[in-house]
Amino acid sequence: MLANYGYEDGSGVYYLTINTDKCNACGKCAEVCPNDVLEMVVDDYDETVPIVKETLSNQIGYICQRTICLYKCEEVCEPKAICHSW
Repeated sequence: MLANYGYEDGSGVYYLTINTDKCNACGKCAEVCPNDVLEMVVDDYDETVPIVKETLSNQIGYICQRTICLYKCEEVCEPKAICHSW
């Protein structure tokens, strides 16, 4: 399943997408995020998955700009389960 966190506005489309079918729940993405955007939670199926913190979802385009975080979460994700739309 694809979990999309973010928004669209007049300036563009800003989503961080996590493919929960590919994710191995290692937690590396949450560990390396310099902006503390991601957290590991247990979902409705008792599986541990990364999510974008609810209070930050509508700010993801501003928070995860290349000059700030360099997409470290994508770099450390071995199964390539996480990506940014921009």
